[in-house]
Amino acid sequence: MAGGVKKPVNIFKLKDLGEPKNVFNWRLWFAVISFGLLGAARGVDEGLISGAFNSKDFQRTINYSSYSDIEKTNIKANVSSMVQIGSVGGALFAFVICDRIGRIWATRQLCVLWILGIAIFMGNGGSLGAVYAGRFIAGLGVGQTPVVGPIYVRQNLISSFIFHLRIVFSNPPMLETGRPSRIIAEIAPASIRGLCTCMFTGFVYVGIVLAYFTNYGAQINLGDTTHVRWLAPTSLHIIFAGLIFILTFFQYESPRFLIKQGKHDEATETMAHIRHLAVDDPYVLSEIHAIRTAHEEELEATMGSSWYGVLKEMFLIPSNLYRLYLSAMVQFLSQWSGAGSITLYAPDLFNILGITGQNESLLVTGVFGIVKFVSAIICALFLVDVIGRKRALLIGITLQAIAMIYVAGFLTAVPELGVDESYVLPEAEASASRGAIAMIYISGCGWALGWNSMQYLLTAELFPLRIRALSTSIVMTLHFANQYGNSRAVPNMLLPTAQGGISPMGTFWSFAAITIIGGLWVWFFVPETGGRSLESMDRLFELPWYKIGRRGNADADLKDEAFNEKAGMGAEVDQVEVVDEKKAGRDLRV
Repeated sequence: MAGGVKKPVNIFKLKDLGEPKNVFNWRLWFAVISFGLLGAARGVDEGLISGAFNSKDFQRTINYSSYSDIEKTNIKANVSSMVQIGSVGGALFAFVICDRIGRIWATRQLCVLWILGIAIFMGNGGSLGAVYAGRFIAGLGVGQTPVVGPIYVRQNLISSFIFHLRIVFSNPPMLETGRPSRIIAEIAPASIRGLCTCMFTGFVYVGIVLAYFTNYGAQINLGDTTHVRWLAPTSLHIIFAGLIFILTFFQYESPRFLIKQGKHDEATETMAHIRHLAVDDPYVLSEIHAIRTAHEEELEATMGSSWYGVLKEMFLIPSNLYRLYLSAMVQFLSQWSGAGSITLYAPDLFNILGITGQNESLLVTGVFGIVKFVSAIICALFLVDVIGRKRALLIGITLQAIAMIYVAGFLTAVPELGVDESYVLPEAEASASRGAIAMIYISGCGWALGWNSMQYLLTAELFPLRIRALSTSIVMTLHFANQYGNSRAVPNMLLPTAQGGISPMGTFWSFAAITIIGGLWVWFFVPETGGRSLESMDRLFELPWYKIGRRGNADADLKDEAFNEKAGMGAEVDQVEVVDEKKAGRDLRV
């Protein structure tokens, strides 16, 4: 196929691509679920904390009523966002610990930190300091999940699809010698890279939905006068962390990590077990060979690179600096578009828009979680790898911008909402209020389709090998720093102007403005990255920076076509003959 963007694979027909039938066994899917559950860590916290904090018993426990209104706002903002500030340290820590103690033990220690922090939070004894400390420690664990989980799922478990898919989608394709091309530097195939990343994101929404409805169920069935009202929902943290911790004892260490440790025989045995094949099976040997080659290529790419040298490459080479700029702006614009804070403070925002009563607010919030979950599933399975990253992102941002403008306009028409506690919404404004609530749902759809998936996906795809580890670490730190800043700021932003805020109306107009700016920025500066190999990704950034977003894809496609023709493959090549498995096995044993 001409150009650098390959035809997406039908994820529902992977069994037809030539893998041995045994590869698609229960061990594979059990492992995917076990480590994918790490995504629920953030979702559970974002969905739980606002509802738990609003519990009258929790507020009574920390003597909340003794503070002034502004102090109350700051306390709520600090409690809600403390996990995010802990996650900044957790994300940095995870990149080191994954390569030092392995994926299995990294998962276990983050679960221990997660449980320890929540235990301190639950047993705070009325101390606000203990509440802060507990949530910060929990954040150290939660912040590692976006690193540890995708590393295991994307780099190893999905590699059951690698060998054949690499032959079909490689650029240039693999030759009949069976030696893989440079595309194996990316362990997850370009054709399903979006699915692999969005799979982890989907579990974030599972956590959000369960958290929202756990809060609602506790409010309905347990009342609001005892500790159980907020302790029971909060225990969902311990349930998930404990379950993931236990499941690690039924899993095997990543073959890729074992290869990096020089344990090649153990890596082969582990791969054979996961694939349910013999250790000398050609398919297993092919995968191990591919991982070893990728590892050797990484070592070669980074050989002799000091920290100073890597930093020079990041900031002094224009194409690398542009990639870092793209990733940093994605984190800033996505978090400050407001959709993330809507998830965190959903009960309070629905209350501002006219939903009265704790029970009704929690129920509407639960439905909001379901809407976001369904949108994330549709995005992961049908859109990201089908219509492309940039198009999906622009559609999501458009939906989000329409929603934010409507809500801001509604609050402009009724400025007393969220400002004057004695104000009662007139019946004539009820339909507009329901419209604003519907628009919050639409903003959730847009967030799931656009920014929320792309803030991880683009970061995972952009960087070359030599600077990938440090660049990703910096970007994920920016991710959590912006998430902390936004979640910490929103309660203060919602305050009336007389108390130092910008009012609910001003808050949503700010979200709308940033969302629109983000859409324009994506249109002009972000290239399409879907389906590109490592070499093709590099070619995207060979134009001057101001041309990359609008003309980078066409230029990269022309260069890909010229490269293929020069390699003797020709742009007309649509299929590649697959190496005879027995011959491949003999070659790999040599």
